[in-house]
Amino acid sequence: MPASISVSSLTWSTPDGRAVLSGLDLSFPPVRTGIVGRNGSGKTTLLRLLAGDLAPNAGTVTRNATISTLRQVVARSPAETLAQALGLAEPLALLRRAQQGVATEDDLAAADWTLESRFEAALSAAGLYATAETQVATLSGGQQTRAGLAAAILADPDFLLLDEPTNNLDAEGRAALATFLASWRKGAIVVSHDRALLEGMDAIVELTSLGATRYGGPYSHYRERKALELAAAEAARDHAEQALREVRNGAQTVRERKDRRDGAGVRKARRGDMPRILIGARRQRAENTTGQNARQAERLETEASGQLAQARARLEVIEPLVVDVSPTGLAPARMVLQLSTVTAGHGDAAPVLVGIDLTITGPERVAVTGPNGVGKSTLLALIRGTLPPRSGSVRVSVPLAVLDQHASLLNPAESVVANLRRLKPGLDENAARAALARLRFRTSGADQPAGTLSGGQAMRAALACVLADTPPPLLLLDEPTNHLDLDAIAAIEAGLAAYDGALIVVSHDEAFLQAIGVTRRIALTAPA
Repeated sequence: MPASISVSSLTWSTPDGRAVLSGLDLSFPPVRTGIVGRNGSGKTTLLRLLAGDLAPNAGTVTRNATISTLRQVVARSPAETLAQALGLAEPLALLRRAQQGVATEDDLAAADWTLESRFEAALSAAGLYATAETQVATLSGGQQTRAGLAAAILADPDFLLLDEPTNNLDAEGRAALATFLASWRKGAIVVSHDRALLEGMDAIVELTSLGATRYGGPYSHYRERKALELAAAEAARDHAEQALREVRNGAQTVRERKDRRDGAGVRKARRGDMPRILIGARRQRAENTTGQNARQAERLETEASGQLAQARARLEVIEPLVVDVSPTGLAPARMVLQLSTVTAGHGDAAPVLVGIDLTITGPERVAVTGPNGVGKSTLLALIRGTLPPRSGSVRVSVPLAVLDQHASLLNPAESVVANLRRLKPGLDENAARAALARLRFRTSGADQPAGTLSGGQAMRAALACVLADTPPPLLLLDEPTNHLDLDAIAAIEAGLAAYDGALIVVSHDEAFLQAIGVTRRIALTAPA
């Protein structure tokens, strides 16, 4: 039997009872399937249910396949090696003992003689230039993502489950991942907003508030079909609305005509030129006609209303997303930031930044670019003060805020509105909720614990916490578009375009950098 994964009547809700997936029926054959949908539609939840990391509230998940998931590889101790983090230290040590001629018979019986070559091939497929002895703490976020991909590949599963795999990856890493997936001949289920990656999918599954719909791949085909379906659904809704208006107008016209006839009869009866028996017969006939007309009008309106409800049910209701930004008052000549001959690194490892000089004056928009591992996030850590320089000086002259891809400014135990009021104490309850509503956190959504939010929802909540009320004159953005759907990215681009403070942005999303009007670029390279 071919490998497959399927779900039947799958339902899952958050611990506080908020429905995320309801009655989902899906099957995944061993092809490359992209999962798309707006933030909060349940994409990551579905992936975790498929992997067995979550248990459904109702329904079943059937796995006729081996599964490997992409997990971020993070060091548990400063000196932990890649082999240790991936659980390969002992099997690789056993092979070294065998090569040195000191292995026991039990060692030789347990040895996986292909492990070294498969490990090297997995690292190569993931585009990671590292060895088993590389310390995980020296890897950038993008390199750690590649390490996680290498681990998933090494398992050689029937299905790969990848959640936003291009997050943190530079152009080379994204190209390596796309090349690998193009050659993958088993199943892959990929949650992503990366249109280039999705273009290589064999099928697309869209999650919406209406459920799940499967389309043939690639992504461009899905978009074409989706546009046609949306146009047809909107046309059906418009037609049903017009039909309902015509039914109501027709009923009103019938009532007005009858009222005029009845009025004429009453006036004639008052003149006394109509026999009493005829007056009674006309009154009875008028009453019968009124009842018949009312029943007919009610039946036609019920039918038209039902058709309109059906037409509207085929259209997803989407709340608008608005990012309002107040002025910061940053003067054009104000010194914002100055780094002088800065050298920095993490732990005892070699420095990743050497002799860095950087000055920002006024509302400049600076993009920090470069491949994974050259120190982009290290530079932001220096500016925000969480990493001291080994030499040189860092001077920040204005208040700042940090919006990173992990939305780390949020306390996961607090509600969204409580986080906002903690970070912006000048906002009262009503003002805080109004600010959150513009970013699609309405009523109960604002009361959700931040720890239950999806990646995209958490980023929107963090954005509200940074930009609500009066934003600081300096914003540090570390891969802010990771996890965000395309509508959210467009809204944030519009909001940041209106921001009049200074921006320092680390991002591999070139379209985003252009949209927010970057005025200067700093391309970091690895130290010589």
